[in-house]
Amino acid sequence: MRYGDVTAVDGLSLTVDAGSVTSILGPNGAGKTTTVETCEGFRHPQSGAVRVLGRDPIADAHDIRPRIGVMLQAGGAWVGVRAHEMLRHMASLYANPLDVDALVDRFGLESCGTTTFRRLSGGQQQRLSLAMAIVGRPELVFLDEPTAGLDPQARRATWDLIDELRADGVTTVLTTHFMDEAESLSDHVYIVDAGRVIASGTPSDLTHSGAENTVLFVAQPGLDTAALAAALPDGSKVDEEQPGRYSISGAVDPTLLAALTAWCERNAILTDSILVKRQTLEDRFLELTGRALR
Repeated sequence: MRYGDVTAVDGLSLTVDAGSVTSILGPNGAGKTTTVETCEGFRHPQSGAVRVLGRDPIADAHDIRPRIGVMLQAGGAWVGVRAHEMLRHMASLYANPLDVDALVDRFGLESCGTTTFRRLSGGQQQRLSLAMAIVGRPELVFLDEPTAGLDPQARRATWDLIDELRADGVTTVLTTHFMDEAESLSDHVYIVDAGRVIASGTPSDLTHSGAENTVLFVAQPGLDTAALAAALPDGSKVDEEQPGRYSISGAVDPTLLAALTAWCERNAILTDSILVKRQTLEDRFLELTGRALR
C-alpha cells in the first residue's frame, strides 16, 4: 500500500492461526492500521494478496463480513446515533447476535443508552466499539487499539474478554501500543516497522532472542568480582556498578544462580537481595525499533 511517495505496507507477510490471539506491534506510522484495514476489506491492496478465512476480503465481502467483527481505531459508530440504538442496529445485521442487554451490562453502558456517540467519553466510545465488534458472534475479530483511553478496570475487563474469545475458539487480531498487553494476551506477535515485519514469534521467543537477562544483587562493597566471575558459567561477566551493587550478565539460568549462591556461601557473604532482571517485550521492541520519537 502506497500513499503518494510513501510506502505504508512494503511486502509485509503474516499468517494468523485459527483460535489464536495475534498482536501486531509497531511505532506510529509503521503500517499497522493500514494492514488491518486491508485485511478487513476497507482498503484494496495495490499489490500482493490477502486472504481472510480463506477468501478475498473485497471480492468475497458478502460471505466474509457476517463472520468477522471489526473494532476500528476511529470508533466505527455514527456520531449522532444513541449508544444503545447503535448496538441494536449492529445486532440486527447478524443472524444470531449476542444478547444486547447482556452486552450493555457487561461493558458498563447502562447509563449512556440515550447519549449520542459524539457525547460519550473516550472510554465509553471504546467500550461501545468493542461491543459492536463482537455482537455478531464473529469467528474472527479485528481490534485496533482496543484499550486506548480505558481506565484500569475497563482495560482488565477487555483482557478478560479477549481470553474468553480465545477459549470459545474465536481468532483475534489486535494492534496495541501497550507492550504488557501484547505480552500477556498474545499467542503470537508481529513487530512491524516501515511497513515490514522485522520480528515475529511468541512473546517468550521475542524476549529471549534479544539481550540476555541480568542478575542484580546487593552485598558488601569490594567483592572480588574476578573470582566470582571465574566461579560462574563460562561467558558470565560481573561488574560492581556502585559500591555494594553488582550485576551479572550472561546466560542467566538456574545453574548461574546456584553457582552465585554457592560462591557466596563458601566466602561467608550474605547478600541483601538478588534480583533477576528479565527482558520484557517492551525492551525487545525498543531494541528493534529504536528509542527516538517518531
